Amino acid sequence: MRTVDPAKHQARKRHIVDAATVLFATKGFERTTTAEICKAAGMSAGNLFHYFPNKRAVFLAVFEGDRDDKAERLVQARSAEDPWRALLEVVDLLAAPAAEPLAPPLVMEAMVQAYRDPELEAVLSRSNAEEHATVAALIRKAAAAGQVDPGLDPDGAASWVLAMVASLYTSAAGDPAFEPAEQLPTLRLILRRFLCAGPKESS
Repeated sequence: MRTVDPAKHQARKRHIVDAATVLFATKGFERTTTAEICKAAGMSAGNLFHYFPNKRAVFLAVFEGDRDDKAERLVQARSAEDPWRALLEVVDLLAAPAAEPLAPPLVMEAMVQAYRDPELEAVLSRSNAEEHATVAALIRKAAAAGQVDPGLDPDGAASWVLAMVASLYTSAAGDPAFEPAEQLPTLRLILRRFLCAGPKESS
């Protein structure tokens, strides 16, 4: 019986996912065929199915690949000594992929497919829940440390923070001239003014 090298097996799966990611981002899930994935990955259909049972499994793998690393960094952020700095670092972490050409259209495609695929919706929901919980926890800690307006509801504020991060992806997907990396300083400024503004004095 042939022994499978786990490292080589994982690297081969990563190669397939990387090749398919380009197709999914540029053509969409529905219009991407298994034959096109095989061609892009340089392998036969039989070889592809050795790693993934179908096209849908490849698409799911695109969004599960870096989840463990991101989850670990979110956990680390929650225990940071400076919650405000940690919050900005989390925003940078979540916003950084928006600057990659394939990420915005891929995110938009995932949103479309999630309405039709409960398993994908569950994957995205788990990721969103982890992000929301981390941002809310950091806002709560920053408020306790006097770094954030204590009058804000942490959960509601976290939803707005994540909505602003998401806008980088939707704007980039809809406008080729939009540069997420260039807009990140503006996003930071908006967040600072939103989160750190204290109650106004009545005149």
